[in-house]
Amino acid sequence: MDGILQYPWGDDRRYHSYTHFLRQRFGGRLLKIPVDAGFSCPNRDSTLGTGGCTYCLNAAFNPSYCGRNKSITEQLEEGKSFYRRRNRKIAGYLAYFQAFSNTYAPVGQLQNLYEEALRVHDIQGIVIATRPDCLGEEVLDYLQALSEKTCLCVEIGIESCCDETLRHIRRGHDFHCTQEAFRQLHARGIECGGHLIFGLPGENPDIWLEDIRLINSLPLQMLKFHQLQIIRGTEMEREHQSHPGAFYPLPFDTYIDFITTYISRLRPDIAIERLAGAVPSRYPATAGWQGIRYDAVVKAVEQRLAEIDSHQGKHFSP
Repeated sequence: MDGILQYPWGDDRRYHSYTHFLRQRFGGRLLKIPVDAGFSCPNRDSTLGTGGCTYCLNAAFNPSYCGRNKSITEQLEEGKSFYRRRNRKIAGYLAYFQAFSNTYAPVGQLQNLYEEALRVHDIQGIVIATRPDCLGEEVLDYLQALSEKTCLCVEIGIESCCDETLRHIRRGHDFHCTQEAFRQLHARGIECGGHLIFGLPGENPDIWLEDIRLINSLPLQMLKFHQLQIIRGTEMEREHQSHPGAFYPLPFDTYIDFITTYISRLRPDIAIERLAGAVPSRYPATAGWQGIRYDAVVKAVEQRLAEIDSHQGKHFSP
């Protein structure tokens, strides 16, 4: 069946990749350029708390060109130069408001930031990462209007479906809040995605595979998977040192076996944007997958799916 469109997403890969999802929409390869727009979070500024989520160190995920001392335009232009040096076959870019909670501000401030990004040459849309409890009615109304003018996606940090876990990692909201955020975005016709972390304390693969029914029920278009990475200087590093038995270990081979099983049960129309997370080597507090690049993760997942003759949605149950 080589070369034949085998799967509902329109190619012969065994999972619905976000790269192909964008290529179908825009007719070429698009890249996301992360920017830091200077936002905070309600569990950092004392609204809900001051320490943030126990696993979080945002600097570990920010590219070197991001900086709050630079304008949105400056960051995007530097990001474009950064990616052009590595890949010249790019059809355009999406401005990715990544750092912290990027709807946590008055609507007028959001409008200035987002629309500055859209004025930058070759920016074809916006991706906004935020928390489910930072989407008030006024913000949602503005996002709906924005989505009618440009390509817009709102990414929600789901992290876990378990309320006990969400309390433990100090998220400041429950899973019902997450479900309601997706419902309201969907009701306004706003495209949305989600982030999941596998390996949070107290959880294990049995829980994650059971909770996939909740993920499949959410009206989302794309999904990112991250294995838990213990980052230096975080509260979770201290917890891991004190209570390592609370964490389910995820060596590389174990993770590949798990994630291929998860993908086989995932709703087939959901585009998978990331199969695993990665941070610079100076940040992890534990050895983790030392020296393994992200392209090796992709290759291992594709090989494992082929070995077991599986694909995204093969065992999906509505």
